[in-house]
Amino acid sequence: MSVPTAWLASPTEAEPVAALLVEFRDHLGRGWPSDNAFLAGVERLLGDDGTEYLLAASDPDSPPAGVCQLRYRWGLWHAAPDCCLEDLYVRPQARRRGIAAALVSGSLAHARGRGCRRIELDVNRANPAAMALYERFGFSAGAEVPGGENLLMRRGIEGA
Repeated sequence: MSVPTAWLASPTEAEPVAALLVEFRDHLGRGWPSDNAFLAGVERLLGDDGTEYLLAASDPDSPPAGVCQLRYRWGLWHAAPDCCLEDLYVRPQARRRGIAAALVSGSLAHARGRGCRRIELDVNRANPAAMALYERFGFSAGAEVPGGENLLMRRGIEGA
């Protein structure tokens, strides 16, 4: 039985990273940004020390079937780097084979290797499979803090 493999994408792997992210965009029913904008953005971010992409495949001889993005920033409340796991996507035909788990496990290892004390992500409540995956790795929705519960909130900025 093959074991899924996840690895840190190199600058020469910008095209497979961007292709998977374009598939994710299409899966979400969005038509923008363009394919070229995704590729240009991935190439730019692969040169940024604060961003990493992980790719994953069902075995070492197969092409990538999953991707995720890791963003790093300094966290004052932990006096260490924080990691944000973003855009985890696995091709539909490759799901339920351990590829997403390999990406989450790889994300935790890379964040730990960079000295992070916290890793965050957001997940849609309408995606119970993803929520179960993250919970299996110890993530929890809305960490309790004195005075209440933390929620990730966001909004777009018009004109930007």
